Amino acid sequence: MDTLIQVAQLILALTILVFIHELGHYLTARMFGIRVEKFYIFFDAWGKKLWSFKRGGTEYGIGWLPLGGYVKIAGMIDESMDKEQMKSEPQPWEFRSKPNWQKFIVMIGGIVMNIILGVILFIVYLNKYENYYTDIHSVNDNGGIYATTYGSSNDVGLKTGDQLIAVNGKDYNRLTDYTSQRVYFGADLTIQRDGKVMEVDIPSDAFKHLMLGDKLFDIRSSVSIDTLSAEIPNAANAGLKAGDELRAVDGDNLTCFSQFSDILKRHKSDSVTVTVERDGQLVSMPVLVDSTGVIGIQAMVKPFAYDSVKYSLGNSIAFGTRDAYEIFYFQAVGIWKIITGQIPAKDSIQSPIGITRYFPKTWDWAAFWRMTALLSMVLAFMNLLPIPALDGGHIMFIGIESITRRKLSDKFLERAQVVGMVLLLSLMVFAVFNDIF
Repeated sequence: MDTLIQVAQLILALTILVFIHELGHYLTARMFGIRVEKFYIFFDAWGKKLWSFKRGGTEYGIGWLPLGGYVKIAGMIDESMDKEQMKSEPQPWEFRSKPNWQKFIVMIGGIVMNIILGVILFIVYLNKYENYYTDIHSVNDNGGIYATTYGSSNDVGLKTGDQLIAVNGKDYNRLTDYTSQRVYFGADLTIQRDGKVMEVDIPSDAFKHLMLGDKLFDIRSSVSIDTLSAEIPNAANAGLKAGDELRAVDGDNLTCFSQFSDILKRHKSDSVTVTVERDGQLVSMPVLVDSTGVIGIQAMVKPFAYDSVKYSLGNSIAFGTRDAYEIFYFQAVGIWKIITGQIPAKDSIQSPIGITRYFPKTWDWAAFWRMTALLSMVLAFMNLLPIPALDGGHIMFIGIESITRRKLSDKFLERAQVVGMVLLLSLMVFAVFNDIF
């Protein structure tokens, strides 16, 4: 049942995103008097469809293959591969008869609509659902950060108690701005330590550690046991119980979950003494740590009561717009790191199967709209890539024609479309098998 709820959320999100994207193409095409023959959410591959109706010369419908969607624009070589239409003389209402600047607007229309949707959803999420953000000054005034094993390593150089001041010379008030991709892709982190302001150079490969679950730092929080694992019964065998609040490990008082995790990793295949608070009493017991550095619990983490700042409409717009932009920007950074081999493709390319797990197992509108906002920005970026069969490929060819002042042949465009579709299908197959295996 949990998986069905996750799948349902993904399908609803994709339906919204595809509809908005194709609506951008549809509206701009109609704005320039170009006929739109089909408007489909998902693909009606081999002529099979779930539902359709026709109005005003356009067939609207839902296909059976949930890999995207399309509008069939008259006089355009697209995924429909309608070669017969292209054999006739160009008509005034066809895409191929329009000037390049109009073609460009039609092709960029879907991308722009996804960007607008993504920005709006980020703004709404912050203002309606998140409501408050943790003030970094409150974190600094209450003991600063806990530097993790990785964060305190020679490669980074953070220390527990450091106070966060700025990223790349810019002051930020939100804690999340110090835990974002802008830091993990490499940044100059300004900190205050023992009354002195200094710079810590975060390496550009910090994101690799984050992908493995190794954060740079953590903030104060209480950690309690939510559930015990049946597969790794170490904690249960030692006598730990759900609801126990973790207080110390080997005599070290715990201030956050990352500290607890770091201690366990240092004692793989060994034992530690865990002290918990149970019914108002402190109880200590030895617990075996397995070879991966876990004891078999699902932890519940409750952050310390730092000062919070309410998202007004104004700063929701400012922060939401910036958050959306950063998703778009760091997609480009991530793609470059894949191309240059800094990130293995198998660790980064996901199909809908892999994306499904990012949706909660219970229907949560806040999480749903945040994921939809994120996916909208990702979809906008991916469609901008200069790959034939994507909007970016069409834009690239329009640019070439504008520069050379020569029209590319229909045969070339048809072959390029086929190459692009084969490439995209190959990537999808790779992503599906990667997610499964």
